[in-house]
Amino acid sequence: MSATDTESARKTAEGLSYSSGFGNEHSSEAVPGALPVGRNSPQRAPLGLYAEQLSGSAFTEPRAVNRRSWLYRIRPSAAHPAFTRTGNGALRSAPFDETVPDPNRLRWDPLPAPAAGTDFVAGLWTLGGNGDVRQRTGMAVHLYAANASMTDRVFSDSDGELLIVPEHGGLLLRTEFGLLRAEPGHVALIPRGVRFRVELLDDTARGYVCENYGRPFVLPDLGPIGANGLAAPRDFLAPTAAYEDREEPVEVVNKFCGNLWAATYDHSPLDVVAWHGTHLPYVYDLRRFNVLGTISYDHPDPSIFTVLTSPSDTPGLAGVDFVVFAPRWLVGEDTFRPPYFHRNVMSEYMGLIEGAYDAKTSGPGGFVPGGGSLHNMMSAHGPDRDTFEAASAAELKPQKLDDGLAFMFETRWPVTATAQALEAGHRQQGYDAVWQGLERHFRP
Repeated sequence: MSATDTESARKTAEGLSYSSGFGNEHSSEAVPGALPVGRNSPQRAPLGLYAEQLSGSAFTEPRAVNRRSWLYRIRPSAAHPAFTRTGNGALRSAPFDETVPDPNRLRWDPLPAPAAGTDFVAGLWTLGGNGDVRQRTGMAVHLYAANASMTDRVFSDSDGELLIVPEHGGLLLRTEFGLLRAEPGHVALIPRGVRFRVELLDDTARGYVCENYGRPFVLPDLGPIGANGLAAPRDFLAPTAAYEDREEPVEVVNKFCGNLWAATYDHSPLDVVAWHGTHLPYVYDLRRFNVLGTISYDHPDPSIFTVLTSPSDTPGLAGVDFVVFAPRWLVGEDTFRPPYFHRNVMSEYMGLIEGAYDAKTSGPGGFVPGGGSLHNMMSAHGPDRDTFEAASAAELKPQKLDDGLAFMFETRWPVTATAQALEAGHRQQGYDAVWQGLERHFRP
C-alpha cells in the first residue's frame, strides 16, 4: 500500500460529516434535488436517477422493527453480470461442522502479519461460530489483518450484518450510503446486503468482526435503569450521501450462504446520490458508553455493559450481545472487584482493543490487544491466580479503570472453533495453567 493512498484516505476521513441517531429515519442527498419529495418511486426519479428499495426485513414485519431504505442511484443494482464462485480464503461460515464443539477454555495471540497486498476481505480469518446461515440463525467470530486498501473491489454480505471492531489501524469505509471513519475504540455496523469498500488510514490494520446471521442488532431495553444510560442512540453516527461515478471495471464480492461469489461490474456500485430510510450503517465511539455499576457492594452482572443486542425468540436471551468493558470507577465496599468466578449458559468470546483487562494477566503469553479468549457455555472461568491474589489483598479505595478497553461477543449457542483456529500457531497452549495454584483457604 502506497503512502499516497494512505494520505489520501486520511484527508478524506478528516472531513466527514454525519447524521446522528440509532434506528432513526435518516435521509441525505449529495446533490440538491436528488431526493424525491412526497413519494418514494416517482414516474421519473430526479436527475435521471433510478429508485430502488433495499429491504433488511420482510415487508410485513412490525413497524418498530422494520428495516428498509430507498436509494437513488446512477445505475440500478440489477445491472450486473453473473456472479461466479471464488475462493473463500480463511473465511468460514455456519454450520460449523468440521470440528466438534469444545468445552475447553481457549485463548489466542493476535493474528500473524499477512502477506503483502492483503486487503480487508482477503485478510478475514474465521475463529468459529454457531447456527446456520441458510436459516439466518447464529453468529460467527472473525478477525482481520490487512496491509492494503480495497481499491477496485467492493464487498457485501448477504448472510448477515457485520460489526467491525478495529484494534490497530484506522479504516475508511466507503458504503452505498456514504463514508464512515472507524478508528480503534470505535465500532462500525454494516447491515446485511450493504456494499462497501475498506481503505486503510494506516500502513496496517487489524481487528475483530462479529457476523450476525440473526435479527439485526438493536439497543437493549433499559428496564429499571430508566430512560438513560448505556449507549445513547444519538451517539451512533450515520453517513451522509457520497457517491462514486466510476465507469470502469470494479470487482464486487458477495458472501452468500457461506461462500464468496464475485462479478466484475463496468461501473462502481457505490453510486447512490441520495437515500432515506432505516437500513443503514453506523459508527459508534465506545468511549461514549455510559457505564453503570454499583455504588454500594458486589459486582453487577456483565449485562450492564451491553451496547447492542440481537434478540431471539426467547425474551432476554440474545442470539448475540455486544458488550464493552469501558473505562469506569470501582467503588464497591467489601467487594471482590474484578469479575467473579462463574459458569454461564451463554458462550463468550472476549477481545482486547487496548491496554489490559482487569481479570486477566497481560503481557507475553497473557491476554493482549488483538488476542482473544473463548469460554463456551458452562465452562468455568474468572480471574486468573495473580489477579485473584492481588484483588483479595487490595486496599478498597475508589479506583479508576482507564487503562484498557475490552469487549465481548456473547451468544446463546456454543461457539464451535474452526480447524484453523484450533490448529493455529498463535493459539496459546496451556491456557488452563492461569488458574493453577489457586490455593485452598478453607478453615473449618
